[in-house]
Amino acid sequence: MTTTEWITDIALILVVFRQLREGRLDLRTFLIPLGIVAYVAHTYLDSVPTGGNDLMLVGALMGAGAVLGIAGGAYTRVRTAGEHILIKAGAVSAILWVLGMGARMGFQLWTEHGGGDDVARFSLAHHITSDQAWVAAFVLMALTEVVTRLATIFVRSRMLSAGQSAPASNRVAVRP
Repeated sequence: MTTTEWITDIALILVVFRQLREGRLDLRTFLIPLGIVAYVAHTYLDSVPTGGNDLMLVGALMGAGAVLGIAGGAYTRVRTAGEHILIKAGAVSAILWVLGMGARMGFQLWTEHGGGDDVARFSLAHHITSDQAWVAAFVLMALTEVVTRLATIFVRSRMLSAGQSAPASNRVAVRP
C-alpha cells in the first residue's frame, strides 16, 4: 500500500470517530466523507470491468456497502437541540463503519502479503476477469457505504425537522 492509500483509508476510518462525540449536523458532515471517496474514486476507478462475473462481484460488494451504510446511518443518533440537529455515532455505527473500511484495507494488505495467489485462483474459478474488477468492486463498495450512510442520516434529520415544524395539534404522541 502506498502512503496515499494509507492516508485515505485511515481518514475514512477517522470520519466516524469524529462523530463519536455529538456535534451539529452541517455541510461538513456530508462534504468531508464525500470528498474523500470522490478522491478515491477519481484516483483508482479507471473503469468497471463487465466481462465474466465482474459485475456480480461489483454488485455483491456494493450490496454489502449499502447494508453497512444504511445500518450505520440507522445506528447514528439524530436529535434536535433548539434549532440545531445533532448527530452522534453509536458503538454499533462505529463498528460497522470500521468493519467496512477495515475490510477493504485488510483485503489489500492480505493480497500484497501472500494472498494474491489465492485471489487469482478464486478469480479464475469464478470468472472474474482482472484485478481491476476487484479494485472497482472495493472502491464502489466504499462509495456506496458512504453515500447510503449519509443519505440515511439526511433522511432521518429531515423527518426529525418535519416533526418539529408541525403544529402541536398535528403531532402524534408516541408512548413507550
